[in-house]
Amino acid sequence: MRKLLVLALVGLAAQLVDGALGMAYGLTSSTLLLFAGVAPAAASASVHLAEIGTTLAAGVAHWRFGNVDWRVVGRIAVPGALGAFAGATFLSAISTESAAPWMAGILFVLGAYLLVRFSRPLRPRAGAGGLRGRFLGPLGLVAGFVDATGGGGWGPVATPALLVSGRLEPRKVIGSVDTAEFVVAGAASIGFLIGLGSQGFLLPTVAALLVGGLIAAPVAAWLVRIVPAQLLGATIGGVIVLTNARTLMRAGELGGAARPAVYALLAVGWAVALALAVRALRRTRRARTTAALATTGDAGRAATPTPAGSAVPGSPATAPVQEASRLATADR
Repeated sequence: MRKLLVLALVGLAAQLVDGALGMAYGLTSSTLLLFAGVAPAAASASVHLAEIGTTLAAGVAHWRFGNVDWRVVGRIAVPGALGAFAGATFLSAISTESAAPWMAGILFVLGAYLLVRFSRPLRPRAGAGGLRGRFLGPLGLVAGFVDATGGGGWGPVATPALLVSGRLEPRKVIGSVDTAEFVVAGAASIGFLIGLGSQGFLLPTVAALLVGGLIAAPVAAWLVRIVPAQLLGATIGGVIVLTNARTLMRAGELGGAARPAVYALLAVGWAVALALAVRALRRTRRARTTAALATTGDAGRAATPTPAGSAVPGSPATAPVQEASRLATADR
């Protein structure tokens, strides 16, 4: 019972992160399950089975709020499902000893990516037209494969790529990616069922993760308004990097004084990323405040009536007066 409560808290924490960032449910859950000693394939299988419920709830909510572009969902979900099925089959076929460093390596890279991604503001490119299938298809295939083999990665791979394209509103990027993930999680679960059998799913773990995720879903909507996503992303990225570095160092048989040195180096990098995230957040807020003040000032000037017989400085009506004043000053 105590273990199930801990797993429910894991699902709750993972859903809070995912609700605030639009990504990292699988990354957070899989990392914590691996840390607790769950086998890599069983961890990924259980997380994806639980995600069928959480992504269905998220997809319905996004649809009701108008955050889903169904054209994007259709073009990214099918390749994503194929990639996830292939990734689940691959992970099921390799031994636990081989899978552990493989999965930890993928999670480590994705955690480092989150650190870099959220340590600086995203600068979307202005793009014309819609997203094309030749871009969405390969993106979904790669994201689905990484998601299944790493126990997570659909959001961290797909969401930033669509945001940077600048061709879709951010809310529709997150809504479309979350909705498509329902199909991806289902395909990955089928792959794990074929590769591992029903015993590959830890059903109590799935239930605990699902309950925690469903409880956290409405809380995440409140959290996203309170906690800056930039700080949360950098924080979670550091946790994922440090946790999976432990598995990688064990696989590489790195010991002695090297381990503390590696942990210290990663901690310094994490601190630097957090400092950069804070700076980027402050710059973004200052820019928004300046833009809001400028908009308010322009609106105020536009609403102020011009007295009869007077002219706005710089207009053609005031040009002769300004020129005469300039010549008089020059004579003096």
